[in-house]
Amino acid sequence: MENMQYAEELVREFLVFRGFTNTLQSYDSELRTDLGKGFHVDKILDLIFSLYVPKFQADRLVSLLSFFQHYLSSSSETALLSTLSKIEASLLRFYVVHALQANRRDRIVEFFAVHGSDLLQRSQDWIRWFAIPYVKNPNLDPEFRVYFSKEWYAALHLSVRNFFNEIFNGTRLPALLKISSEMNATNLLKRDILNLNIKLAELQALLDEKEAKLSHYRSMEGSISSLSNLREESSQMSRGFPEVSPTAVPRAVQTEINQDSLVSGAGNIQSEFVISKSGDISTVALNNRVGNGRSGDTMQTETSVEFCGEEDFPEVKVEHQETFLGHTSPISRCCFSASGNNIASASLDGTVRIWTYDSSTPVSRNATIYCGTEILSLDWECKSDRLLLIGTSDGCIKAWNVDAKRVVCDLNTTKAFPSVLDIKCSPVEPIFVSAAASGGAGSNYFDNLGFASLTVWNMKAWKPVTVLPLGEDPPAITSLCFNHNGKILAASAVDGMIHMFDMSAGLQITGWPAHDSSISSILFGPDETSIFSLGSDGKIFEWSLQNQGHILWSRDCSRFSYGKDSEYCRHEMALDASGRRLLVTSNSVRAPIYQVQGHLNGWRTLPHGAPITAVDWHPTSPIFLTGSADNSVRVTSLS
Repeated sequence: MENMQYAEELVREFLVFRGFTNTLQSYDSELRTDLGKGFHVDKILDLIFSLYVPKFQADRLVSLLSFFQHYLSSSSETALLSTLSKIEASLLRFYVVHALQANRRDRIVEFFAVHGSDLLQRSQDWIRWFAIPYVKNPNLDPEFRVYFSKEWYAALHLSVRNFFNEIFNGTRLPALLKISSEMNATNLLKRDILNLNIKLAELQALLDEKEAKLSHYRSMEGSISSLSNLREESSQMSRGFPEVSPTAVPRAVQTEINQDSLVSGAGNIQSEFVISKSGDISTVALNNRVGNGRSGDTMQTETSVEFCGEEDFPEVKVEHQETFLGHTSPISRCCFSASGNNIASASLDGTVRIWTYDSSTPVSRNATIYCGTEILSLDWECKSDRLLLIGTSDGCIKAWNVDAKRVVCDLNTTKAFPSVLDIKCSPVEPIFVSAAASGGAGSNYFDNLGFASLTVWNMKAWKPVTVLPLGEDPPAITSLCFNHNGKILAASAVDGMIHMFDMSAGLQITGWPAHDSSISSILFGPDETSIFSLGSDGKIFEWSLQNQGHILWSRDCSRFSYGKDSEYCRHEMALDASGRRLLVTSNSVRAPIYQVQGHLNGWRTLPHGAPITAVDWHPTSPIFLTGSADNSVRVTSLS
């Protein structure tokens, strides 16, 4: 448990403060002999299968199992106690079988002498096991043969792992262990409150400015009305003076009125142009008052904003923007860390850079990672900003520790699947899934990817756990996405299929054909009742997960798709924290931001100097990333 050490220090501090020295000594002694090993499953498995059984430490094995019996006895889950009793019997039988395989029958006799009576009290099934030290070939005996098979051992090892994972993940945490998490949550809330107060002050200042402009325009309206009355009076007066030419004054007055009308008309045209680009409703309302009753024209302008084409998307309103120029080649991937404080960006030159856009954040984590080959995938560990996973085109998966500033593990896929197209970390468990392909990049990227392999890796042991089933010769998987609790994995393929996997069972549970082309990117919707898919043909679909095959929302952004001859062939999309804005890569210097299920079509980003090749949203704030073929990465904060 991640907060265990912090809680232990709090207890030790309290005991010292109260002067409970005897209690402190007992506490430290029990910590040193902690049988539960801090409830780390891998450590417990190593203890059983790598120490107690191979070293014939039967007493310690029995003691450990008794500890867990006592640990669960206070729980209301009686099913867990029953399961533990079955696992305990299997582990003790494994101890006996291992002793026979090591030709140490004396250890078996010793074991039954010490624990035999207790075993008989639990189950009469142990009676026939008392004879096993004297059976000539127990591995051939029908009674015991199954316990000597590799399959039985593998099933036992997996059952023990799954059982301990279940009890430790499901156990209710004491309040003391929640202090650290609650403190972090409180700090985040304080920071959010501060940001909201700043935005409130800015909005208040903007409101004051708008009200001042409104008062100004109202005074102008009054002045225009007074001027019109004055002209009318002047015209009437001119008719009463015979010495003045009867045509001179009306012609002069008419010329002046025409000029004023022309100026007024130009002002109205300019205001409407600003409306069509920005969609400022307050300005529209203002023009209704100043524009001398042109409400019909204004309504037509509003309608044109609502249903404007993609080429007429208004530009986003930017509060702040920073550009990172550390790369020397086009950007292939970029992503925010779990907290949003750090950014990882990859380039076609084979480098990954870790950096921060916030000047208040310590820059000690800034680093450059040289991979020596093309980087195809990036993903941060979901529970912290500590680990970054990097997948390359030569079958390598690197785990970079940002605190230690070094690669802590170098993994390799099989030689048959060298291209690591995507990597996704589970939001709950210490595992990640890699999507590898048998082919690689080429003139026709998706056709050359070959076949797929989906592998689940353990991030503590840094070893493969299992390979998810895809059938015979499956098309390459291009994008992966976990749901919020890590129980469901979605995967998209080059044949246009979407596959859904149950991670607890390691099996595919459903799938459907979603596109006529290959799928470049896939994302779960914010409430996880839907899933988004982006095809290489530029079509975006939001699919219902409650009514499979039903499309809830769609957009055609084919005009932003890369051409077949372009070296930037893989599109990406990213959803903001609210799930209402969808940012997509682009063959243009600007990228579209669609409003999902919204009234307006969307917006467009500020221009880069070349096509936009990578995108991502901040996990909590209205801030997005854009990586470009001009070697730059930009962080844009929306107002």
